[in-house]
Amino acid sequence: MSGHVVALCGGVGGAKLAHGLARVLAGDELTVIVNTGDDFRHLGLWVSPDIDAVVYALAELSDPVRGWGRREESWNFMAALAGLGGESWFQLGDRDLAMHVERTWRLAAGEPLSAVTERIRRRLGIAASILPMSDATVSTRVETDAGWLDFQEYFVHRRCEPAVRGLDYAGAATAGPLPAALAALARSDLRAVVICPSNPFLSIEPILALPALRAALEAVRAPVIAVTPIIGGEAVKGPAAKMLRELGFESSSGAVARRYAGLADVFISDAADPLPPPVPGMRIVRAATLMTGVAEREGLAREVLRQAAAAS
Repeated sequence: MSGHVVALCGGVGGAKLAHGLARVLAGDELTVIVNTGDDFRHLGLWVSPDIDAVVYALAELSDPVRGWGRREESWNFMAALAGLGGESWFQLGDRDLAMHVERTWRLAAGEPLSAVTERIRRRLGIAASILPMSDATVSTRVETDAGWLDFQEYFVHRRCEPAVRGLDYAGAATAGPLPAALAALARSDLRAVVICPSNPFLSIEPILALPALRAALEAVRAPVIAVTPIIGGEAVKGPAAKMLRELGFESSSGAVARRYAGLADVFISDAADPLPPPVPGMRIVRAATLMTGVAEREGLAREVLRQAAAAS
């Protein structure tokens, strides 16, 4: 079955499935819409962590051990910066610095984030389209028992330790999604929309907070397939399970499925977990979702496409 696939993602889990999809689809059959709610300025540089995670994964450059950043990285810059008493809590590898420098000066020269991302995509030979969710700034802020924190302050500097009480996606209500993102969701040959196994609060819901993009997603006629980021009650990586518990939800794939009620037609829970309770309008299935290597990424991508074909 041919046709186009749109994936919504952010974070390491999302980048892994995007990589799997890119490997099993033809290059022009995949568009990845990426969260930018955790973008921020650090040391004068504009850092787009989720875009970079997707770019590095699809360019076969990501670090397979750490799960983020570039492979074969070195840390001389950070060591020298720490020696000068500089802020070293957010790690920028020597190779990774090139990405942030290139992005920052082009943004300062007036290029939109989408154009900078497209330039980098082409330069690295990535066939799939990679689209930031918006060229406007949207900033995820986390309400905690220590007060309101900017995302990276919560996520990296404080290592997700403060208890979460709420979230805000500042600027999302007025941020317009990329026209290319809306066009991808409106394609006549759209085969599936995939909500990747990303943290729903930090990676997917900032995308859904853009009113026009959510409306476009609600209007698609192709199947929407969501994949759990929770296995055995815990996140594979990151604070998704902790956040679910602190916000008053059960830490389970079923709790994530309920957050996508009205959007997803099919929800894929992990094969090792019990089948979650039914969600109206959603078919819940089980499959192997743990992506320990490239073979598992490709296997999950094929299962997502198989479920999409079954739901068509």
